[in-house]
Amino acid sequence: MRAAVLREYNKDLSIEDVPFPECPEDGVVLKVLACGVCRSDWHGWSGEHPRVKPGQIGGHEYCGEVVEAGPRATYKLGDVLVAPFILACGTCPSCQSGHQNTCPNQRLPGFVEPGAFAEYVAVPFDHNLARLPEMLSPTVAAGLGCRVTTSWHALTGRADVKAGEWLAVHGTGGIGLSAMLLGKAIGARVIVVDVVQEKLDHALGLGADAAVNARDGDVAEQIREITKGGAHVSVEALGIEATTNASIDCLRPLGRHVQVGMPVGHTAFMNINMNGVYMKNLALYGTRGMPSWRYPSLLDLITSGAVDMSPLIAREIALSQTGAELAAFNGPTPPGVAVITDFTA
Repeated sequence: MRAAVLREYNKDLSIEDVPFPECPEDGVVLKVLACGVCRSDWHGWSGEHPRVKPGQIGGHEYCGEVVEAGPRATYKLGDVLVAPFILACGTCPSCQSGHQNTCPNQRLPGFVEPGAFAEYVAVPFDHNLARLPEMLSPTVAAGLGCRVTTSWHALTGRADVKAGEWLAVHGTGGIGLSAMLLGKAIGARVIVVDVVQEKLDHALGLGADAAVNARDGDVAEQIREITKGGAHVSVEALGIEATTNASIDCLRPLGRHVQVGMPVGHTAFMNINMNGVYMKNLALYGTRGMPSWRYPSLLDLITSGAVDMSPLIAREIALSQTGAELAAFNGPTPPGVAVITDFTA
């Protein structure tokens, strides 16, 4: 089968013929119908992610059709499924308490095991997967696997955003745009922050209440002025020090900061305004992924028409274009995200 393989950090991926994946006893092999290209993939491609080594097949935002099922698999041939990027064991104390996204036995296709930048992908622990609703396209579903699920859990499972609250979103890439769309669906008033005016205009066109260009001065001060005191909840969607501090500083007293952007490599340790946290009695939340049992709440929101996630998808690309999409994350990116839908070119 064809796959896009990381052979050297910061270089184009190598399109190669690789062996068909072996089917796990407790899982399935999927024919990949669509796979998103995510900033988390870029962390591995650039050498920042400590677990991603040369030889890795990336890709963790995938939707596919079951072509082989193991003897202990949950699903059967022909099922079309969408995957979270964290595959939890289901039996450990974390899983049994409903926190599968913290499972110590988790499996990570695309980071540690071969991922979905390929025609086929093996998925162990397939009880984590969810059936694709008929009205949802595989292309849109592929964008749910990391960005949308992570944003949904950040807003509802961690920060508990309420209708009428001010939500600030720092970074309008895939996760940030997802957080904006979902925040509006919840009933929050949303401010988006970025350095690319085109992305801010795109978010405003999709319903954001206000936009702040970070090139125009003190972001936190501008947000406090717009909200008349500060945001109730702020999401950091990049994983860098400047936006993390802006997210913390823009909050009103008793506000909630959610760290969604991945702090890894040179950004793993940051200088943070802890005095601001202390003085304003702020809450800081970390979040990564989403427990698989929460899929129905997200899919029901989308299929009911309460939120349209299709504007998230900006480009459908071929497998051979994946490396170029990853390289684009080295600088400010255009609005929307890319999804691989052609695995033959």
